This record gives sequence, structure tokens and C-alpha cells, in this order.
Amino acid sequence: MVCCSIGVHAQGLVDNPDWQETEVPAPPKFDPNRRIAIDMPPYVSMQFGVDPGTLAITPDGIVRYVMVAMSPSGSLNAFYEGIRCNTGEVKTYARANANGFWTIVKEPEWRGLDDRQPSKHALALARQGACEGNASANSAADILRKLTAN
Repeated sequence: MVCCSIGVHAQGLVDNPDWQETEVPAPPKFDPNRRIAIDMPPYVSMQFGVDPGTLAITPDGIVRYVMVAMSPSGSLNAFYEGIRCNTGEVKTYARANANGFWTIVKEPEWRGLDDRQPSKHALALARQGACEGNASANSAADILRKLTAN
């Protein structure tokens, strides 16, 4: 299993004080029909999947993607997020509903992948391929291979 202890180890990491996040591009267009499923615990009724066309690893080591969440009734939400594997954190840059219109998060902040969040989809994505221990995967193609190997 990949990065089984992300978050636990991340709490003890010393962050590089000189690290700066690269400029965040506008939220990409996404297609909910292309999503690749993320395995979630059985008690989670929502289905989560990442749109492979939005997956990217930035030079500063952030895995950015659009995560699509579908409810049992068919309603859809999407999240434009970034995972920082070396610190075990996630940031939500924007949210969209079924019409595809993005609402930008005014002051996005890094949160721990293990923090009390309404959903653990980012942690699931980190464990299932976005992170390799405390580093990001080598490429978006590597992440996609891991996600589709299940």
C-alpha cells in the first residue's frame, strides 16, 4: 500500500521555510464521465473519482487534480485541489457543481490529510497513488496507472 502512514509521519516533518507554492492556474474544465474511481470506505455513500485530464504534478511537488463527487441521487460536486505529499496536506482551490461553474476559495489554506474533514477523499487519493511515502508520485501517468490497477 502506498504512503500508508501519510499524515502520521507528516505531523513530524519539518517544513522547508523557503518553500513557495507555484502559481495556481485557473480551475480546469472537467468531465465527470471520465472520472477514475477512488476507493472509499464502505460507509461513504458518495462516489469519488479524479478526472485524469486534470491531474498534474507541479515543479514544487504538489499533485493538483479535480475530484468529482457523485451522490447516490446523482447530484454532482467537484473540487479543484492540491496535495502536498511531503507535509501530508491538502488545499482546496475551488468548488464546482454540476453546471461546471467554479467558485474560487478566497483564502485557501493547507490542511492535514488526517484532519477532521467532511470527506477523506484527498487522503484516499494520496494513499492510492498520488504520493509515494512523503513524496509525490513521479508523474501523472504513474498515478493513473496505480489508480487503474485495482
